[in-house]
Amino acid sequence: MPQHQTQTTRPKVTYAKGDIVLFRDVERFWLGLPGHTFVGRVERFWTHADTRKVLYDLTELSGNRARAGIDPAYMRLLPATDAMHDIDTAPLREPDTGAMTPAAVAWLRQHLAQDGSTLPVRR
Repeated sequence: MPQHQTQTTRPKVTYAKGDIVLFRDVERFWLGLPGHTFVGRVERFWTHADTRKVLYDLTELSGNRARAGIDPAYMRLLPATDAMHDIDTAPLREPDTGAMTPAAVAWLRQHLAQDGSTLPVRR
């Protein structure tokens, strides 16, 4: 009886300057070395002269280090909706601001300051 293998096919993604991505240093990963996955910002993309493959230059955000020639097969977009989920789902009607994450509280304070309202006092 033949074995069936399932394989996920990823759609081709094009990244734009300023996109925040997760990328993996594939050599470090396959060698089992630590520090192989990073968060980066796309700075530019270019086409390799010999292979005609599109590659990306990134800034590794944790150390502001330039990374050149990153293969997009080892990159994943970090969507803004994931980063902003805590703010988008903040319990705005909750009197207990301790129930909110610091980012949600900061957003709420800024929003309320624009219309002259205040946050409820925690008791």
